[in-house]
Amino acid sequence: MNWMPFPYPADAYVFDAAGLRVNWDRLHAGDVEAFPTRGALVDAWIAFHAGDYYRAMKLGLAQGVCGYAVAHKATCIYASELETDADQRLALFDVVAERCERHQREQPDNPAGWYWQAYALGRTAQAISIVKALAKGLAPKVRHGFKHAIALAPAHADARVGLGVYQSEIVGAAGPLVASMTYGARKHDCHATFRTAIELNPFAPGAYMEYANAMLRFDGKKCLDEARALYRQAASLEPADASERLAVERARHHLEVI
Repeated sequence: MNWMPFPYPADAYVFDAAGLRVNWDRLHAGDVEAFPTRGALVDAWIAFHAGDYYRAMKLGLAQGVCGYAVAHKATCIYASELETDADQRLALFDVVAERCERHQREQPDNPAGWYWQAYALGRTAQAISIVKALAKGLAPKVRHGFKHAIALAPAHADARVGLGVYQSEIVGAAGPLVASMTYGARKHDCHATFRTAIELNPFAPGAYMEYANAMLRFDGKKCLDEARALYRQAASLEPADASERLAVERARHHLEVI
């Protein structure tokens, strides 16, 4: 399949190896990835941050399990943000979820294998409907993946965002009582999870948007002003790479239609 290109000018997001190293902590405040020791993986991450997701995926996979993190991330961001075909999007998430099984076996202490599987399964659940996903038994695996990633890396802000999305989706689909008793998802935990994620990484536009979405799932128009404020916060951020640019543009679009 052909992957869609990054749709915005990318010069600002193209790093050389030295520039990537200098900006690494800012770029990876959400996933707390360590700076790669292999030159080929440096190239893979350079491609990722520039929005060349297909190249990043291929370079990562060429390095075996050591390159899975960048391959997972490139595939999931591409599928979430750029792929327009629903079937292809689900196929990409399936590939990541399956590949994470090997990642977890070979690197059980690497939070990326747990986080990206939970992310891929969560996106699949959203695509097929949360009710169908609950019937298929996806919820426990999504929850376990995010929580295990946090247990391995407490500063993993992205995993906390994912857990917050999980909590809000389950409460919205199953109702507060069933969500709490059966799936361990509670409204007040969701708010706390998002607040912690934003404290850990205040630069992530996606965190503000997902928190806004969660508020709207819980309370609808009652919290419209708070949701708009979160979207505005996301839209006002200066993107540090291509993925953040896509998220900022999505926030701007939300503000136009909300």
